Amino acid sequence: MIARVAVVPHPPLLVPELVGGDHPEVRVVRDATVAVAAELAAAASRWVGLGADPAGARDLDAHQAGTFAGFGVDVVARLSANPARTAVPDPAMPLPALVAGWLRERAGATEVPVRLVPPDLPAAACREYGERLARELAGPEPVGLLVLGDGSHRHGERAVGRPDPRAAAFDDAVHAALAAADPAALAAIDPALAAELGAEGRAPWQVLAGLAAGDPRGWKSTDARLLVPFGVAYHLAVWEPSR
Repeated sequence: MIARVAVVPHPPLLVPELVGGDHPEVRVVRDATVAVAAELAAAASRWVGLGADPAGARDLDAHQAGTFAGFGVDVVARLSANPARTAVPDPAMPLPALVAGWLRERAGATEVPVRLVPPDLPAAACREYGERLARELAGPEPVGLLVLGDGSHRHGERAVGRPDPRAAAFDDAVHAALAAADPAALAAIDPALAAELGAEGRAPWQVLAGLAAGDPRGWKSTDARLLVPFGVAYHLAVWEPSR
C-alpha cells in the first residue's frame, strides 16, 4: 500500500557537484527537496518513482543505475542500495530517474524503481494509469510514491524561455491543489497550457490525481511549498492517508 506520497522537482542543480560554489537559492531548493525525500523514507524504505520522459513510457527496474555525466560531472545515481543488484551506469538515464536515485541515496531508501510516462499523456490516460498503479501497489507492504516534475519555466525576467504572465497563476493553482491534497484540482490542469508554459510535471501530477481519487482512505497534505528561483517553479509536497 502507498504509505506516503512525496512531490519533488528534478533540476540537475540539486546535485552539489553540478553547481559551482554554494549558491543560497540553490541550497534552499536542495535542502527542501532532500527534507521531503527524508519524510518519504520515514514512512517506507521502498519507493516507486513516477516521472515524465519525452522518449515515452517505460519502466526502470531497481537494479538500474545512471550518471549525471551528461550534465557535466560523472555522479552516479543508483536505483537500489544493493550493489549486487546494480547494473553499469547508463549515461542516457532520464533526468527524473537520475534524481530519484540520487534522492534515494540521500534519504536512505532501499530502492526506487521508476515509472516514466510521456509528458503529453492525455489527462484521461493519466487518470487510468494512476488507477492501475494504485491497484498494483495495494498490497500489504508499505511503499513510498516519489512524484517528480517541475512547474513552468516561464516566470519573470529569469525565465528559461520567454516570460509568460500566465505562469504565476498556473503554478499558484498547482500549489493550491497540492496543499489541499485535491485530486480533482490536479486532474483539472489544462495539458495544453502546461505544455505552453513548459511545466514538465503535469502528467505525473495527473497520474497522482488518478491514483488518489479512487483511494477510500482519502489524502491530506502535511507539507506543501512553491519555490520559484531562476524563473522555474519547483513544487514540493507530502501527502498522507487521511485514515
